Amino acid sequence: MVPPEVVSAVPSLRGPAVLPLRVCRQTPAGLAVQVRRPEAFQRLLGPLPDPASPAAGERTGCVVLHCPALRSPAALRPRHLRSVLLADHLAQLLRAQGVSVRLVPGLSEEKSWDVLRQLRISWPSGSGGSSLTDAVSALKAALGRCPCAAACEQGLGIAEDVICKVHLKSFVEQQGLLGYDPNLDVLLVTEGTLRSLAELQEAVLQCPAKGQSSCCSIVHVVNCEEEFQLQQLDVLWRILDLEVHTTLQKYLVCGPVKVTNPSSPIGADQYFQLRKRQMYEASVIKYGELAQGVSCLDAGDISTWEWSKLCMMAPTLFTDEAWTEVIDTLTVAAIRFELLSTAHRGQITLDLENNSISTKGTKSGAFVMYNCARLATLFNAFQQAVEQGTYPPLPPVSELNFSCLREEGEWLLLFNYLLPFPEVLQQAAQLPPPSKGIRITANTETVCKFLIQLSMDFSSYYNRVHILGEPFPHLFDQMFARLQLLQAVRDVFHSALATLHLPPLSQI
Repeated sequence: MVPPEVVSAVPSLRGPAVLPLRVCRQTPAGLAVQVRRPEAFQRLLGPLPDPASPAAGERTGCVVLHCPALRSPAALRPRHLRSVLLADHLAQLLRAQGVSVRLVPGLSEEKSWDVLRQLRISWPSGSGGSSLTDAVSALKAALGRCPCAAACEQGLGIAEDVICKVHLKSFVEQQGLLGYDPNLDVLLVTEGTLRSLAELQEAVLQCPAKGQSSCCSIVHVVNCEEEFQLQQLDVLWRILDLEVHTTLQKYLVCGPVKVTNPSSPIGADQYFQLRKRQMYEASVIKYGELAQGVSCLDAGDISTWEWSKLCMMAPTLFTDEAWTEVIDTLTVAAIRFELLSTAHRGQITLDLENNSISTKGTKSGAFVMYNCARLATLFNAFQQAVEQGTYPPLPPVSELNFSCLREEGEWLLLFNYLLPFPEVLQQAAQLPPPSKGIRITANTETVCKFLIQLSMDFSSYYNRVHILGEPFPHLFDQMFARLQLLQAVRDVFHSALATLHLPPLSQI
């Protein structure tokens, strides 16, 4: 039995996410409530708040997201992409909640980052200014005073750039630090090691917390295969810098990325080009000649002579910029969903021969983009009909008759997606403190899963219900109510995709 005071209190609840109740009564099965659906539609189908402008009272502060994969001297692999894409997505989610975010490390000019640009990853370049040089010098001085540090004799397999060695294990034991690898022992410190620490220190100092470093937390987004090296850096930082921020370090560890049957190790750029080619081939199968004006080849894929010969043989082959943009966006969506829709702790297996990245795969990023484009097509068709005088313009929300929305699929879109969407964004951006040790768990897969499920339910509704009907006045009330509902659904698509740096498509 539900306590009587609870039964009497439920109807008096107020708030933006509290729906107007028709009935609230005690039953043998528990508390039964009925919602006044037309009023719920009326209340929730107004304009959505801009996710980039958090409401008053939402959390502020600063987070430094550190992605050590971008320091790797070797070419990026899919496992590196996973952590970089996760950090990029998390940064967008945190900013939407009013949190200031600093991304580390800055990208060096000595390496090509084309694949990051192609994936629309927004990451700052490295500064390498005098402040960084001064910070490295200060860290060297701190090393000279550190009781855990000892000089290294050259030779015996020790590299020339080693400055000294630091005993990490004794410090971890003295401080009682939990969650660290028991094999942490001696670290050979190089100039590059100190530069990495200096970048982290600089990012903390640049957080807009007015010098209150306790408001700034550091989250290391790292692949499981590289966590040990990061722990070495972490402990060294704690030894050399006794400020509070070094104790606020957290680890967001990504599980492994396995590639099935690779003939050789595949790089991130090869992975992108493979998925792009598959998306192109899927588009040709689906749209035929419309998509044949797009080439999945880049000039670097073939010789200059072959490229010029192809251009002379078919001068229109490479000119359709709209379709090129569509396929590029679908490729980015496919990769982002492939690497982000699994919980960050879990393993991802990439089947490079898998062609389910087409719009037919209901769990793919391309399927989400396809349904977003269907909404764009719907509203373009409506606007054209208005301009031609077929329909009157969409009235204001206050003038709409939402009692016309009787389909269960319409209520499902409102209750399962429009109503909880702000909370979905908040939960995806939560970075709870570790229960024990240094690892944290975040719901970074939430937005992708939300979009996939929304796409499936919207597609089912859209395939079943005719939105733009005959231009008879007695049908306009239902059509306008449905358009207002789908306009809100479209806004949710756009806001969620923005956290993934994916622009909505107007055609597909």
